[in-house]
Amino acid sequence: MRPVGLILSGSIGKGHDSVAEACALALKSTGFSPEVLDCMQLLGGAESAMGTAVFRRLISIPSVYDSFHFSHLRSGRTVPRLLGQASDRRLVKALREQVQAHWSTGEEGILIPVFPTGVSAAACLKAARPGVAAVVVCTDACVHRLWVAHGIDGYIVCSQLAAATVWSYDPSAAIATLPPPVRSGFYSAPDQAQARAALGIPAGEPCALIMAGSWGLASLTDAAAGLARAGYWVLAVAGMNNRLYDDLLSKTRELSQLVPFAFSDRVPELMAAADVVVTSAGQTCNEARVIGRPLIILDVVPGHGRENCLHEIESGAALTCLPEAGLVVGLVNRLLKEGVEVPRWPVGSADEWNQLFGDALQSFGISAGC
Repeated sequence: MRPVGLILSGSIGKGHDSVAEACALALKSTGFSPEVLDCMQLLGGAESAMGTAVFRRLISIPSVYDSFHFSHLRSGRTVPRLLGQASDRRLVKALREQVQAHWSTGEEGILIPVFPTGVSAAACLKAARPGVAAVVVCTDACVHRLWVAHGIDGYIVCSQLAAATVWSYDPSAAIATLPPPVRSGFYSAPDQAQARAALGIPAGEPCALIMAGSWGLASLTDAAAGLARAGYWVLAVAGMNNRLYDDLLSKTRELSQLVPFAFSDRVPELMAAADVVVTSAGQTCNEARVIGRPLIILDVVPGHGRENCLHEIESGAALTCLPEAGLVVGLVNRLLKEGVEVPRWPVGSADEWNQLFGDALQSFGISAGC
């Protein structure tokens, strides 16, 4: 019987879920039986709703969220400690019940937080249950205090910058640096001609994909319309932002080259069809790089989003701007005119990343036999 691996995600946006899905496939390939748990749901209905509402409100006021992130989550002590204690009171109990439901007494397994709220709870459970391993997977350019906890077996991060920030909180931490995990569908995306044929986009016409995460954090309507007026075919994804989708849809009456989507599972196909991807900083950037598309990164996510944005620029084939039509059109024109070469993604398939993931676990002394 396979040992169980519980992946601790969080339903704030879809980026953590995307990482969790990739990690679940990797865990399965290394001999574990994976299951993804949502830390926000485990906190309970009222606390989950409150946490999501508070986060959305904070992130909508960039100066407030920047202060919260850089002054408290990154460099403070009291606020992260209080936040951790507040979530642990409910989450540790809920996770213990999940562990008891999935593992027999004395049975071994692994906990993999891919969401900061789950890190401290995983460390608490590991301390109380022999045989349990705990490995954190973080795709952000930098980690903050909630990502690091005493007793974690190892950290999988995606850059030396991220590794250095882990060590700033725990100099003895074991770290493996891997390319970011990306869902298998992006490795098997169609070529551009196939994708365009499926979407009805003429061959040879310039095409941009514009989106801002599953929440549709930016007002993309003017930028999408500006690109369409500049001669681009525009694939515009509103995510779960219904108002944004309606606004985009209203523009199609005058702009036939603007093609709006609500929340969609066709993103690999849309990226394959496009010449450039305009998006907010986050997991979408990694997905676009797998497919080989240059990036215009909208500076709309404060705090960790600013760190991620700067790291993407440093990684090449990326520029950044505010979500203003003139700036977006100007940078798309510049990027495509210069013919920027997108750096080759370090791995060629999900299977190759899964092998690296398994090697990382072994470097921490963890296998399907723990």
